[in-house]
Amino acid sequence: MALPPSQLIGELTALGAAGAIATDLPYAGDAVSGGAVRIGINRAGGLPTESLDAFDILLSADPAAPRPWVGVANVDEAAADLVSRIDAQPVAATVAAQVLRASLQLTFDDALAMESLAYSMLLAAGGVAVWRAANPARMRDEPAIPRVLIDVDADTIRLRLNRPKRRNAFDAAMRDALCEALAFAADHPDRLPIDLSGVGPAFSAGGDLDEFGAAGDVGEAHLIRSLRSPARLLFTLRERATARLHGACVGAGIEVPAAAGRVIARPGAFFRLPEVSMGLIPGAGGTATIPRRVGRQRACWMAISGADIDVATALAWGLIDAVEP
Repeated sequence: MALPPSQLIGELTALGAAGAIATDLPYAGDAVSGGAVRIGINRAGGLPTESLDAFDILLSADPAAPRPWVGVANVDEAAADLVSRIDAQPVAATVAAQVLRASLQLTFDDALAMESLAYSMLLAAGGVAVWRAANPARMRDEPAIPRVLIDVDADTIRLRLNRPKRRNAFDAAMRDALCEALAFAADHPDRLPIDLSGVGPAFSAGGDLDEFGAAGDVGEAHLIRSLRSPARLLFTLRERATARLHGACVGAGIEVPAAAGRVIARPGAFFRLPEVSMGLIPGAGGTATIPRRVGRQRACWMAISGADIDVATALAWGLIDAVEP
C-alpha cells in the first residue's frame, strides 16, 4: 500500500534521499551523493579549499567570500531559511541540486536536455500542483502585437521583447517568437552583431505564471522545449550576442540572456530564480546557463533561496559582464 505523500517524503528525507543536511566546515568527507541538499557553513577564519565538491551550497560569514562561496550577513539565518525552503518543496529542491551537480560535466545541449527531462517530471509531481491550487491561473485579454520586435540596420540586429504590459513575461508565444527571431539572426548572411533587450519597465519578469502547470502531456512538453529553446539558439550565437537587461530579470528573464556572450545590465536591475518555490526548477535553460557563469554552488543557492541578486553582486559573480546606464 502506497504511503501518503507527506509521510513518504518524510521517510525519504530520513534516509537522505531528500531534505537538507547542513555541515560546519572544515569537512573531510566524500563527494556529494544521494538526494539531500548539502549545505556547507563556514562561520569564521580562513575559507576551506578542500572537499568543497561535497556541497551543493556553501555559505560564508565573509560577505566578500570568493567563488564558490555565498557571503551572507548571518550564516545561521541564511542556513535556516534554506532549510525552510527545502522543507517546503523537498522534491523540487532535491532535483535542482541533482541537476546542477551534473550540468557542468555535460555539453550545453545535453545539460539543456537533462533540465527539460527533470522539469517535465516535476510538472507531474505534487509540489507544482499545490502551488497551482494556491495560485489559480487567470484569463486575460491582450493586444495582438508582436511578442518580439526585429530591427536590422547596417550594424546590428536588434531583438526586443515586446510584452510591456506583462513586464515581458515569457509565454509560449514569446518563446516561439524569440526562437524565430534568433533563427533569423543566425541565418543572416552578414552575420551582424545581435542586441537583445526588452521594451517597458523590465527586461522580463520570467515565465508567464498563468501558463505554469498547464501542460496536458509532460512528455510532449519536453519535446517542445527541446525543439523551441531560445537559450540554445542564443548560446550558439553567443560570440555575436549582447543582452541588455534592466528592471526585473526573473526566471527566464536571466536564464535566457545568460547564454549570450556579453550581458550588460542597467543600474537597479535585479535577478531571481523563483521556480523551486513553485515546485519546479529553472526550465528556460537556467541550470545550463547560470552555473556556466557563476558556478554550480552559487547557482544552486540562487535557485533554492529565490533571493534577489543586485547588480553589484551579479557583476562580482560574473552573472553579468558590465553595468551601463
